Amino acid sequence: MALSIPDIRKLFDEFGAMAYSGEPVTQLEHALQSAQLAEQESAGDALVAASLLHDLGHLLNRQGETPTARGIDDLHQYYALPFLRPMFDDAVLEPIRLHVDAKRCLCAIDAEYFGRLSADSVRSLALQGGVYSAPQAQAFMAQPFAADAMRLRRWDDQAKRAGLPTPPLSHYLAALERVARAA
Repeated sequence: MALSIPDIRKLFDEFGAMAYSGEPVTQLEHALQSAQLAEQESAGDALVAASLLHDLGHLLNRQGETPTARGIDDLHQYYALPFLRPMFDDAVLEPIRLHVDAKRCLCAIDAEYFGRLSADSVRSLALQGGVYSAPQAQAFMAQPFAADAMRLRRWDDQAKRAGLPTPPLSHYLAALERVARAA
């Protein structure tokens, strides 16, 4: 079943207040902060949309509080894609799909990156396959949209600040409207 923009709003309205596992923000706060960081760095609408939606899989496939603490990799980076594919093209979908692998790559290529990960991100990294080897990192970076996924990943890591003011969801839903395929 394809999601529409009103469906996405409804998901955030119904489940956005859920804790973003192991972090001091809700799912909605994390999504809004990610999108705001993308917008502040002059990312285009497609990457702002990807930033807003990158963890939508958590809202669609709810695994309870802090699944990583129970040894669960919820594969959230893939879960939302079938629901979003009818509406968005690869400029939105691929950074979402690749944002977990981007963390694995960034740990391999940036000596300081791992030390900035939250405890939950470190736990999930182990469940997601761990740090890439140098050849794996090179192969990842050669993929289309890998650079966008790494930008998204850095915003994802920063978007965990309790009480940070952001524009409302409607502001970012407008970006979704601008990049959505015509029905």
